[in-house]
Amino acid sequence: MLQLIDLRTEYTKNPLGLDVDKPRFSWILQSEANNTVQSSYRIIIKELRTDGRIVWDSGLIADDQSIHVEYSGEALKPMTRYEITVQVQDNHNDCAETSGWFETGLMSYQNLQAEWITHPYADEIEACPIYGRKIKPVSKLVSARAYVTALGVYNLLINGETVSGAFLSPGWTSYHNRLQYQSYDITEQITNGGLVEIETGNGWYKGIFGFYNMPNHYGKRTAVIAMIRLVYDDGSEEIISTDEAWTCRTGFRRYSEIYNGEKIDLTYAEDDTEQVVLFEHQKDMIVGQVNEPVRITERLKASKLIVTPAGEFVLDFGQNMSGVVEAKLKLPRGTMIKIRHAEVLDKNGNFYTENLRGARAEDTFICSGGDDVFIPAFTFHGFRYIAIEGMSAEQIKPEAFTACVLHSDMEKTGSFECSFAGVNRLQKNIEWGQRGNFLDIPTDCPQRDERLGWTGDAQVFAATAAYNMNVALFFTKWLRDLKAEQTLDKGVPHVIPNILGNAEGAAAWSDAATIIPWAMYEAYGDKRILEDQYESMRDWVEYIRSKAGDSNLWQSGFQYGDWLGLDKEESADRTGATDVYLVATAYYAWSTDLVAKAAQILGKTDEYEKYIKLASEIRKAFQREYITETGRLVSETQTACVLALHFNLAGEKYAPRILKTLESNLAKHNNHLVTGFVGTPYLCHVLSDNDLHELSGQVFLKQDYPSWLFAVNMGATTIWERWNSMMADGSIDESGMNSFNHYAYGSIGEWMYRKLGGLNIVEPGYKKSLIAPMPVKGITSASACLKTMYGNLSCSWKCQDGMFYIDVEVPVNTEALIKLPEQEEEISVGSGKYHYEYVTTMQLEFERYSLENTLGEIMSNPLAVELLKQYAPDISDNPMIEFAYNMTIVSLTSNMPEGGADLFKMVIAKLNEAEKTKA
Repeated sequence: MLQLIDLRTEYTKNPLGLDVDKPRFSWILQSEANNTVQSSYRIIIKELRTDGRIVWDSGLIADDQSIHVEYSGEALKPMTRYEITVQVQDNHNDCAETSGWFETGLMSYQNLQAEWITHPYADEIEACPIYGRKIKPVSKLVSARAYVTALGVYNLLINGETVSGAFLSPGWTSYHNRLQYQSYDITEQITNGGLVEIETGNGWYKGIFGFYNMPNHYGKRTAVIAMIRLVYDDGSEEIISTDEAWTCRTGFRRYSEIYNGEKIDLTYAEDDTEQVVLFEHQKDMIVGQVNEPVRITERLKASKLIVTPAGEFVLDFGQNMSGVVEAKLKLPRGTMIKIRHAEVLDKNGNFYTENLRGARAEDTFICSGGDDVFIPAFTFHGFRYIAIEGMSAEQIKPEAFTACVLHSDMEKTGSFECSFAGVNRLQKNIEWGQRGNFLDIPTDCPQRDERLGWTGDAQVFAATAAYNMNVALFFTKWLRDLKAEQTLDKGVPHVIPNILGNAEGAAAWSDAATIIPWAMYEAYGDKRILEDQYESMRDWVEYIRSKAGDSNLWQSGFQYGDWLGLDKEESADRTGATDVYLVATAYYAWSTDLVAKAAQILGKTDEYEKYIKLASEIRKAFQREYITETGRLVSETQTACVLALHFNLAGEKYAPRILKTLESNLAKHNNHLVTGFVGTPYLCHVLSDNDLHELSGQVFLKQDYPSWLFAVNMGATTIWERWNSMMADGSIDESGMNSFNHYAYGSIGEWMYRKLGGLNIVEPGYKKSLIAPMPVKGITSASACLKTMYGNLSCSWKCQDGMFYIDVEVPVNTEALIKLPEQEEEISVGSGKYHYEYVTTMQLEFERYSLENTLGEIMSNPLAVELLKQYAPDISDNPMIEFAYNMTIVSLTSNMPEGGADLFKMVIAKLNEAEKTKA
């Protein structure tokens, strides 16, 4: 039986306020029959306000397209609801049907019949202005809609109650170029009339923000604009808009800043209302909301009360997050409570806020004497712990304090888990890092006086993000701001929206312009993202070309290099040891490749040929400049090797030696990575893709510093900014740039889903997939699941007692290639569920002896001594050997002539065989 579910319009179920001329429709099919493919579809769109008049009937289309089917009917009307009916048939002659709706928004700022209004107070007012107007429907109400936006952030209330659960609307955009408005169905709240209010805070528009904690980045005053449209049962309409008839007052929210927190005074007597002031401001940048709103997505109770050695009263919520604390208190009138926020406790167990820099991150609550509920509206904090001042230990009841997790309300699409508990915690940390930083824009961190949309962090994490959650709309919105901020003479800014000034673009950071659109196209099969961003992608490459000239080498200007790489002592530049211009030229080649691919997809043949030729010329220039005739890299760092291999810069001629250099570099670091923001995302991919998957697993599963699992073992619940944000003794990095919630190094998540979980894209949107799990020693089972545009794609495997078991699910209307470990033949399948099991020689449990052991540990086994005397007497009889006892075998053999590693591998294998015999 065929089922048609999850009908979406522009990725959203039944969207309200859609401002898209030609919306696209997607749906998921389900069937118990294997090899099910959609054979035809039909879409019917009716305009509901005209008694169901059909505005588009696609007719029966003999095609398997079930995602991003573009509307092709009459021009859509603004503020109108349309009904969608989708009918499909599959190759088994089963049929299914479903329906839904979408409602257009204003469709153009010209349909916003309203004026900007502002408060009558001084520019410097700290209290939050509240604009209001009473409304009374004149007849029986059929529908009521509010279209609202603000310069600042706002909350829409009717009769004192919040209309939606959204926080920090209208979000942060490139305000001079784009300001999103929000659409609300207020029919139920306004049926009998009432007071409509819009409370505003400074937010990103006017608030204190940026490295220098300066206000007024976009303007000196907050303002609002709103249009309320009432439709009556006789067909008539009434428009009520912001104008001079509205009033203004301030209320209990006496102060609000994103960095500094909020002051709520429930003893404050309401001001008398005053007349608003009309505000001169443009409207042509107002556009409909694209992305998901910021909402409370989870509520966490405090786990315990801690009294620190310094005497602070601290609550632990058990999880680092982004959000605010809701407090339910009943204390004497006028009691002032202060709540401070922190991510960690210091090595002595005291509340630690030094890493917040200039962000005060403090909320103040003044009690009314009754049953009070406090929750900030126009701020957010990055925290796991709160310190409470103004209450005694006896008065503090942990259950009265709730951490409200805030982030863009994206749909969770992916899951990964395995037999290794530390890796499962790492996956949770990656997810929490994404949740903590995908708050309307992809921030670097949610806690200190920064919280900016750093492009470099976003691009290295984009592919991982698309596994964990549906980020299509999130990045669509942000990329439009990137395009708006981009210029031909400066390129792509380092942060989007840009409040840092007109610095010239930098490699890896500004390459977000090419890398993220391509990642979204691959993940969601969304060609429109490429269409919308192609000009931006191309112009970024042309910007670099203007700097590189005929040399095809980008060797000028400021560069971040391999940011925070550990292979160079940190100085003011923090760029790592890799030549920064090698990094720049590598990304120049990669971005040019992506522009060529996009041009090919979009049918721009001339531009495809132009950029594919340019990419080839850049690769040749890279090889001339950075690789010797014998294949030696100018910078023999881990990151340089990784970029040369991952970006296809080495070619067949030089790749083998560069790979060997990478292997040797890792060995000299005891198979620890020392990569920064640029090398880390690709390191494990390069090893796995070049027949060093076992080494990739060893790097991944390292548990001491520096490694992913080091932070896990230190109790991290999010991804850290630095490998050394906190050291084993509990000491904290004091460089002035240290976040405990930074998602960039969480980019390993893509490798976990693809290599360990086996979920790979062959055709965009997973129309065709490759299921190819690659087990590593130390993980005996793993399971990955991804809700693709077509439905659930999953792979679950287990290696146990000499058998390998694997279960695969392939969504309807797609196909997959299955590559089983140790099996040569690829299996081609259609949709359905598949199970395989077979005898295996893989031994995935950790063995007692490995290359990670020290020489002393190996030599403490008499069998090892005997074997070395037999096969390498020069080593075993060398009187200096004891000086190497503290070296790991992997480090020791990196300095040996060729064959040394093979010798010790043989010895280790013999030792492990003997262990099994004893068992």
